[in-house]
Amino acid sequence: MTRIYAGIAVACIAGAALAQAPSQLGETAQRMIGSWEFSNADRDRTCTATFKSDPAGPAGFKVEFDANCVNLFPLVRDIAGWKFPENDLLYLVDARGKSVVEFSEVEDGIFEAPTPGVGVLFLQNAATAGAPPKPAEEVAGDWSILRKSILVCTVTLAMTKAGDDLAMKVKPGCDAAITRLNFSRWRIDRDELLLIPARGNPWRFEDIDGSSWRRVPESAEQITLARPQ
Repeated sequence: MTRIYAGIAVACIAGAALAQAPSQLGETAQRMIGSWEFSNADRDRTCTATFKSDPAGPAGFKVEFDANCVNLFPLVRDIAGWKFPENDLLYLVDARGKSVVEFSEVEDGIFEAPTPGVGVLFLQNAATAGAPPKPAEEVAGDWSILRKSILVCTVTLAMTKAGDDLAMKVKPGCDAAITRLNFSRWRIDRDELLLIPARGNPWRFEDIDGSSWRRVPESAEQITLARPQ
């Protein structure tokens, strides 16, 4: 009889543990519950991952991807669940709990995962992800560089490949401070436009209204890009 009662007690405890599993999510993990944008670095391939609090055995907690995700990212086929935080990382794991992708949080609500054979993958909260970046084809062409609304240079953003980037031409008559930087390349980096000099850090711009871009971070001598009038 003692063994029977002991068996019943163990079963009750196990059942209670499973029932309480969703509440075992810590405060940090709770914020993962919901829909997230799953994308590549250029954000030209995106789909939705929905993180749930339902237990998934060795896989931690359930995560579901929209139907097209596996076509864009075949590794999604192996993902059965998620665990976070473990060693400050967000793990997407297979049914046995083995890591498939390991994300680290690089900004509040944005996770990054350099993944061999795939490239850099990103997760960001769907509510704050914003619209996908503009295709390079829409951004290519002539642009005016303005300093405090005064024209200081005109450049051409071409679609010709320049290494991993695209070619950029600075037209004659530019301000000397810009000419010295010898800009020669550009690219779209997620939701930013980068103008890349021969040496030094790229100039980063954020989209303002679809036809103009503002250099970030902002400064007293604000630099903007606009289509020539």
